[in-house]
Formats: sequence, C-alpha cells, structure tokens
Amino acid sequence: MNYKESLNLPKTDFPMKADLPRREPEMLKAWQQADIYGAVRKARAGKPKYILHDGPPYANGNIHIGHALNKTLKDIVVKYKTMRGFDAPYVPGWDCHGLPVEHALFKELKMSKGQIGQLEFRKKAAEYALRFVATQKEEFKRLGVFGDWDDPYLTLNNKYVAGIVRSFAKMAAAGYIYKGVKPVNWCLRCETALAEAEVEYADHSSPSVFVKFRVGASGSKFLVIWTTTPWTLVANVAVAVHPMLDYVTVDANGENYIIAKDLLESVAAKTGLKDYKVISSVKGKELEGLAYTHPFIGRAGKVVLADYVSNEDGSGCVHTAPGHGMEDYLTGQRYGLPTIMPVDERGIFDRTAGEFVGMHVFKANAAITERLQKDGALLGSGTVSHSYPHCWRCKEPVIFRATVQWFINVDHNGLRKRTLEDIKEVKWVPQAGENRISAMIGSRPDWCLSRQRYWGVPIPAFYCGSCKKPVLDAKVIEGIADLMEKEGSNVWFSRSAEELLPADFVCPECKAPAGKFRKEEDILDVWFDSGVSHQSVLRARSQLAFPADLYLEGSDQHRGWFQAAVLTSEPIEGKPPFKNVLTHGFVVDGEGRKMSKSLGNVISPQDVIKTHGADVLRMWVASCDYYEDIRISKEILERTSEAYRKVRNTARFILGNLFDFDPAADRLAQKDLLEIDKWAISRSYSLAQEMAGYYDAFEFHKVFRALYNFCTVELSSFYLDVSKDRLYTYAPNSKERRSTQTAIYEVVMMLAKALAPIAPFTADEIWRKLKRDDASESVHSALWPEAREGCVDKSLEEKWEKLFALRPHIMKAIEEKRAKGAFGDSMEASVTLYIKDTGKYGYLHEFAKELAGVFLLSGFNLQDAPAGLPAKEGLSEVEGLGILVEKADGSKCERCWCRSTEVGADAEHPSLCRRCAGILKGEK
Repeated sequence: MNYKESLNLPKTDFPMKADLPRREPEMLKAWQQADIYGAVRKARAGKPKYILHDGPPYANGNIHIGHALNKTLKDIVVKYKTMRGFDAPYVPGWDCHGLPVEHALFKELKMSKGQIGQLEFRKKAAEYALRFVATQKEEFKRLGVFGDWDDPYLTLNNKYVAGIVRSFAKMAAAGYIYKGVKPVNWCLRCETALAEAEVEYADHSSPSVFVKFRVGASGSKFLVIWTTTPWTLVANVAVAVHPMLDYVTVDANGENYIIAKDLLESVAAKTGLKDYKVISSVKGKELEGLAYTHPFIGRAGKVVLADYVSNEDGSGCVHTAPGHGMEDYLTGQRYGLPTIMPVDERGIFDRTAGEFVGMHVFKANAAITERLQKDGALLGSGTVSHSYPHCWRCKEPVIFRATVQWFINVDHNGLRKRTLEDIKEVKWVPQAGENRISAMIGSRPDWCLSRQRYWGVPIPAFYCGSCKKPVLDAKVIEGIADLMEKEGSNVWFSRSAEELLPADFVCPECKAPAGKFRKEEDILDVWFDSGVSHQSVLRARSQLAFPADLYLEGSDQHRGWFQAAVLTSEPIEGKPPFKNVLTHGFVVDGEGRKMSKSLGNVISPQDVIKTHGADVLRMWVASCDYYEDIRISKEILERTSEAYRKVRNTARFILGNLFDFDPAADRLAQKDLLEIDKWAISRSYSLAQEMAGYYDAFEFHKVFRALYNFCTVELSSFYLDVSKDRLYTYAPNSKERRSTQTAIYEVVMMLAKALAPIAPFTADEIWRKLKRDDASESVHSALWPEAREGCVDKSLEEKWEKLFALRPHIMKAIEEKRAKGAFGDSMEASVTLYIKDTGKYGYLHEFAKELAGVFLLSGFNLQDAPAGLPAKEGLSEVEGLGILVEKADGSKCERCWCRSTEVGADAEHPSLCRRCAGILKGEK
C-alpha cells in the first residue's frame, strides 16, 4: 500500500514563486474594477477621522526612490489606521507651479525666459505639469498606494488657486504682508529671488582677499578687512567690528594696520606679514565712527559695531555692504547707511560700478583683485573652499541682492513668538524635529514671497499710476480669487488692471481712479502655494478635517513645507495645521553616498519593481529605521527579497494545510485546543498587540522585524515544524488536527492583516485564498486582529518561553550525536532529561506528553535526579539538567517516520506503528 496517499499533505494554489512583477498589476486592475478603495471608504464612513495630509511632490518628472520611500511610508500609516477602524481618506496632491516645473520645461523646450511670451509659456507649463501628474499618478498607484486618485489636489486647479489667493487676502488684511527693499537670495541663472528653503549648500571655491581700507582721506593707517566675495566691495559703505573684542594697531612695511588681536597671527601668516610690532590696543567700541576711504571708488565709509563679528576667522574687521547680506542690511538700517545695489538680475554690474560696468559679478572677482593689487590695497590673497549657497533647481551659486520684494512679516502680531509656542504642542517624530524647526523659525528673516518668474500664481497687487504706491485691498483680492476660480489664474495676465478692478475703485492714498493702475508682474513663492493647502484642501474638502493628524515628509521640510504651512496657518487659523509631524531621512547608496548619475549609483523604483515587485520595495521601506538616511543597493534588495520569500513561504505552508478547513464548521472552541495550539494563538495575538504599538509609534522597522522573526523563528523553525505530524498523519477530522488547523487559521489571519500595510499585494493574495469567517472582500477592508476573550494567556506564553530557552541546548545535544553517526535525523532519536534541580525544572513534567513532538523525537523521558545525575556515557549537563541522547528503540514507521517498538503490532499494517494503523482503520 502507498501510505503517502493516506497523508493529509498540503494543497494550495498559492504559488511558491511570487512573480510579483507580473501578478501585482493584475491585482491592481482587480482592485480598481472592484473599487476596493471606495469600499474601504464606505466601510469606515462615520467613524472617527484620521487625516494624513499629503505634501505635494513637484510635477516635473518621473518619481525617484525618495518619492517611493515617502509615499510608501504614508500608505503604511493610512492602511494601518484604516484597519484600526478610522475613517482615513488619503487625498494625494501635486505642486504644479514654480521654478521646478519652469526649469524642467525650459530645458525640454531648449529656450530661456526671454524667448517666449508669458501667456504662451504658462499654457505649455500647465500641459507639462499635467503630463507628469498623470505619469506619477500611475507610478504611485503601481506601488500599491491607495488614495483618491480620481480627484487629487493640484495647485494649478482653479479652486486651489482661488484658495491661495483668498489666503493671501486674509494675511494682507491682517497686516502680515508688505513690500520693501531687502537683500534676498538671488539666482542669477534663474533670474529670481529665492526663499531660504530654495537654497542648498555645497562646497565652493572662492577667492580670499585681505584688503587695506585707508583711515581718513590720506595717511598710512589702514583697516584690514577680509572677504571671499571681492565683487561685493563695489557696494561697501562700512566696516563692522565687535564692540568687546580687542583691536591692535601694528606697524609693518612702513604702514599701520588695525586687526583684531585674536586674529593677528593668523592674518600675518596668510598675508606674509613679517617683522610687525604692536603699537596700540583698543576695544572695538572705541573704533565706532572712524572714517575711511574706499580703496578704489573713493567713497567715504565708517566703522560700525556688530555683535556677529567673529574672532574665529578673517581679520575681525568685516566689510559691510547692506545690499549684499542680511546682517549687513540690518546693521545698515541701525546706522542709516545707504543700500547700494549696482548688480542687475543677471548678475551684471550697471554703470554705477564704474570701470566694472558690464562685467558678471563672479568674473569681476579677478578684475577687482587685480585693481587692488595695482593700487597697493591688497595685503594678501588666495583661495578658500567653503560651504556656499546654491540654487536648488539649477545648482548654480547664488548671491545676496537687495531688491524690492513682497514679504511676510514673521514678527507682525507676534507671529514668530506664537508659532514657537504652538510648535511645542505638536508631536514631532523624531523628537529632534521640534528643536530643528524651532531654531529655524527663531532665526529666520521675513519670508520673501515674490518671484520674478513666469509660472505661478500672480501676486494680486496693483500700483497706482499717480502716486506709484502699491495697493493691497482684501476685497479686491477676494474678487480676483472669485474670478480665478471661474477662469483660472491666466485671467490676471490676459486682462488689464482696469478690467480686473471694480469700476468705482480708487487709490486709497491719492484717490486716483481705476484706469490709473498697473498690475504686479511677480508671482508668489511656490512654497506659499503648497503651504496654504490647509485652506485649499483640508478646509475645502468635507471628507477631510483641520488640523491634519499627520504631516509626513523628508527632514528637509523643516525649512520648507512645514514652515510654509505653520507660518500661514497661524495667521489664518490661529494654530498649526498639524497635530503630528513625522520626518524621514534621504535615500543613499549602500556605502552611504548621495545618489547621482555621475557616480552611477542611482536605483530607480521602476527598476526595483520590474525585478522584485512593489511588495519587496515596500518591505525594504518598512525594514529601515528612517530617522537617519536610508541605504539601498542591489545587495540590500536581495536580502529584502529573501526575507519576503521566507514570510511568503510561511503563509504558503499554512494555506496548504487549511485546504480542508472551514472555520464555520471545523473550528474548535478555545477550551478544546491542545496546549501548544493555545500557545500559538496567544502568541499570535500578543504579537499583534506588540506590532500595533510599533505602528502607532511609526516604528515600522520594528513591525517588520517582529513579523519576520515570528515567521522564521517561532513559526517555521518551531511551531509549524512540530505541527507537521498532527497535520499530516492524524485523521482529517481528528481533534488533534482540527486543533492545529484552528490555531494556524488564527495565525494566518493575523499575519495577513498585520502584513497588509507593508505588503498590500501579498496580504490580499493570502486573504483571498482563505475560507474565512470575515466577510470583508479584501484584507484592506478588514479590521486589525483583535483576540477573542480568553485567547491571550500571558502565563501560558511565559511557561512555553521557559521551554524555548532549553530547546537550543537539547537540539545541540541531538545534533552532536547525529554528527557522530548515531542516527540519521532527530526522528530516530530518544532523549532522557535528568532533572537535578527540581525547583527550576519541575515544570517540565507538565509538558511530558508533548515533549517528543516539541523536539521532533521518537521518544522523550523525564526523570527526577535530586541526589545527582547518573554516570552515563554521553550525558551532558546544562545548569542542573542532564541531557542524554540515544537512538530510539524499535523500528521506523513507514507512514509517520517515528521509531516505535509497536511497529508491526498490527498484522494488517505490519510496517506501521500502532497509532498510524489505528488512524487508517478509523479508530479514535
């Protein structure tokens, strides 16, 4: 007889090979046809809301691995919160305006700003942005991200634009917005002002010059300044010193030089100053008002005091040009200094720069240094490598340039102070985020709102043709918003000021009529667009709520979107737009290097999905501690793929052993289960509680590790292994087999649900292969696993935990014996435990009937030995416990493979043990 046919071997069409790159798109299509997201929304209608507000990516290209990381983290949160019973709609968004889109489009068109009209370009820009919205939408959906993809928020949509303009109106009416002259970050290539969040710092090589500024109109006494931007000397009007530093006058080369005492040796070394002699010393405050003559322009300047002057580098005398630096500007304001700006928007010197007219500022460095050398005003020169601001889009160095711009006054009505206080009430993950954004807001300048570009929302301001003053009228702006909601933002550019203004409008200053006005030409900072999404999205959509429960973005958004959001929400709403803020690091390669095409280390999410599938990519995201930068490489992905395979195979084994199990008919009551099966269920639900805690704390890497360890250690290496005998060899409807099936059913249901936020395709695939007592069509409609009363037994888990602590020692003793050739595998062995320390190991007697199965043995004996361990050959001792491994007596059963002295006792089945023979005969 072929006894193999009598076994209950696993049967399942859940494939061992996942084939995710092929199978996932089929599942996506099925989800869309069944409208699973819509079903989830209906199932949670009326439940408490949990709103994760999406920070919009730029619609200017395909998604990269950073996008995949961010969207996956968001989706994990939303799916988990949905399973916990929350109504958690997810509205994805896109940032469609601004320099990122404009820069990419100009690159594609192979032209510059001056080669195309604004309205024509704006139409092309809208088409370009919408094209990549469509592209990115499909790429995000391919990741398994659920959301309202048919109705996302786009910052170019008429309703959203109207929300931007209305938010601007509210802030203008409350006095937060003003126009003024200040130095701002300026990109010469993009020809526009930049916000702090639009500036990146990178290493840059600059000229380093020590220059002599003659005290008075003549004579041989000089202030020595140091600068790495010689071109800014054209706009110099003052030299700043620290009031409390000591300044010495030294005699050298027949001249006298004023230098900070602490920096004298450094300056001497860098300039080759030798044989100098200190002739006097004063505090910096005593130099205030000292007059000097500009080294090559002849302009008179004076010494001013400033606390920011440092004694760590330079000369302690700081060249001051209010038009080229914020600190310089503020000092200039205190002293009533002129703000000279000889540089145009392209970085070219105008006629006020004298002999340097027509030169680009960076190219003028050499010419100015040469002039200083020629005039004997150059004390020393060289180059220095340092961190320097660059444009975030074109990556070119930027300059500080004083221009007339629109600003948000971050100190008006106590905005900065209120914001810093309210930030403390927000939960920041990680906690360091609070300190970071507080420091940034605490020291930031006023927010420069205006941009000199084509593509964006126009600043709805007018200028009186008579008195030339700017006009911000909240009622007029509200009317503009209404018009834009109907016709779009291009209406600003296609109509005249007279057509946009009410017919009876007059200048509030000089009472000039509407026909005397011109429109503002600048557009709003793109950060204002996305920043006010709390109005255009959270407040505008009934399924959402304000404030959001969570903002989740990269750590760079402390200086970007988070600031833009809170600095607009506070004036409009009086509180932050978020309750929790979570930030993640950036994706780097396996060696910790930033990804770049030049290094050839770029890994795209599209390639990962083609090779491994989205679930493996998502599992990589979940496995990372994203508080720091996250590493990715082919090797890391291979390891993740292997981890995925082990989890999948665990599920496959369980599904295969549930082929004839219907929970409605075959499930056993908790009281009727075997103890080991009670343990499995209890441990499973305890793990679900543990993982829920990790999910709640956004510690997804701990969820992954707990789930992986449970599958590979507690299930595959122990419980499922020792359950095979009951599953395969016992009668199909036996209590022992149904007990184990009841347990593994509970386990796999828990696994499918716990896995769903991380690997949504695989979790749903598992779900659909089960005969379930849960009517949810998809696992994503189901609720988080909750244990039935009495299922979780911590004392039982602790009892079995003690046995697990012994298992490695016993398995080691078995393996050592097997390696010596005593038997082929553990099923041929028998173990006797001699309990010397009965107080410590007496509990083992409670497991007496289960120990052989737990250790996959044919025999297991327990003997108390309080007087001492017997002197038996091969006996090993572990902390008061003797372990003796021997070959089991009897013969091997052909059906269950256990060795037994009862093999052959049944004449009808002479090669079987009594138990197997009885099962085949239908005996109980």
